Amino acid sequence: MRWHYRHSVLVLCMFAFLVTYFARLAISPVIPLITAEFTVTNTAIGMALTGMWLTYGLAQFPSGVLADRFGERRVILVAVGGTALMGLLLALAPAFPLFVASTVALGAVAGLHYSVATTLLSRTFEDVGRAVGIHSLGGPLAGLTAPIAAAWVGSRYGWRPAVALAAVVGVPVFALFAWRVRPTPPRRPDQRMRERFELGSLMALVSRPPIVFTLFIAALGTFVAQGLLSFLPTFLIETRGVTATLAGVVFSAFFVVRGGGQIVLGELSDRLGRDFALGVSMFAGGVGLLLLVVSSSRVVAGVAVLLAGIGSSFFAALDPRFIDNLSEAERGAGFGLVRTVYTMLGSSGSVGVGLLADTYGWEMAFTVLAGLFLITAIAITVNTVFKLGY
Repeated sequence: MRWHYRHSVLVLCMFAFLVTYFARLAISPVIPLITAEFTVTNTAIGMALTGMWLTYGLAQFPSGVLADRFGERRVILVAVGGTALMGLLLALAPAFPLFVASTVALGAVAGLHYSVATTLLSRTFEDVGRAVGIHSLGGPLAGLTAPIAAAWVGSRYGWRPAVALAAVVGVPVFALFAWRVRPTPPRRPDQRMRERFELGSLMALVSRPPIVFTLFIAALGTFVAQGLLSFLPTFLIETRGVTATLAGVVFSAFFVVRGGGQIVLGELSDRLGRDFALGVSMFAGGVGLLLLVVSSSRVVAGVAVLLAGIGSSFFAALDPRFIDNLSEAERGAGFGLVRTVYTMLGSSGSVGVGLLADTYGWEMAFTVLAGLFLITAIAITVNTVFKLGY
C-alpha cells in the first residue's frame, strides 16, 4: 500500500488523541497517592474526575462549531497544546481545590479533539468505521503506556511527576501535527456562531428516534467506561491486594485489548452493521465485569479484564452509528452536539462508582457497571430482533 497524505492525517490524529487520553489516564494509577496527600475520599476524587469528564463532554459541541468556523487543524492544535499545558499545571497544584480546577480545565481542552478529528476523517476516508477505529487506537495506546509509566514514576518520585508526563508526551506531538498537517478549510467561515446555538435546531437534531436511541446506548456505555477508567486500578489494589505497579500492568493490558477491539469492531461495523458490533462488545463487557466481581482467581480476573476491554471498545461502532444518521452538513456541529450529550450523561460514572464504593463496597459498584453493560446489549438485541427502527 502506498503511503498517502490522508494516512499521515490519520496517524497524527491518532497520536493527538493519544495525548489527550494520556493526560487523563495518568491520574488513575496514582489516585491512592493523591487521596493520601490531600486527605480526601474516593467520592471527592471521583467528583474531580467527573468534573473532568463533564467539561470534556461540554467541549465536544463547541469544538465542532469552532472547526466549522476556523478549520479542524487549528482546533486540534489547541487541544493538544492545551492538554500538555494543563497536565503541567495539574502537577503543580498546591491544594485540592486547585487540583480539582486543573482537572476540570484539562477535560475542557482535551475535549476539543475527538469530535473534530472524527469529522475530519469522515471528510478524508470512505470507510469511516475503519478510520474511526484506527483513530481511536490513540486511547488504547495511551492506556498501554500511561498507567505503567504513571505508576512507575509515581511509586518512585510521587504523583506530581507522574501526571506531568502529559506535557512530555504532548509537546512533540503538537510540533509534528503543526508541521505535517495542512491547514483545513472551514465549512462555514462566514456564518455567525450565535446561529449555530439556536435551541430549536439543536432539539430537532437530538430528538430524532435513531439519535435518541443511540444516545441512550452511548450514555450507559460511557458511564461504565468512565467508571473503569477512573477506578479499575484502585479496584484491583483494594479488593485483590495487588501492587500499584501490577495494577498498572493489568490496566495497560485492558487498553491493549481495547485497542485491538476497536479496530476489529470498526471493521465489523462496516461489514455486518453497527448494532451487531455494539451488541457483541457490550455483552462481552458485561460478562467480563461479572466474572471480575465473583472470582478471586487471577486467571479468571485476567480473562475478565480482557472481556471488559472488549466491552469498552464499543465507541468504534457507536460513533459511526451517529455519523450514519447525520447529513454531511450536520456532521461538524451535529456530531459534536451528540458527543457533548452522551459524554456529559456518562461522565457521572466516576463519581457514581466512587460513591457506590464508599457506600456499598467495590464489588457492588462493579456489579452495577456489569448490569448497565448487559442492559445496553439487551436493548440493542430487542431493537434488532423486532425491527423497531431506532
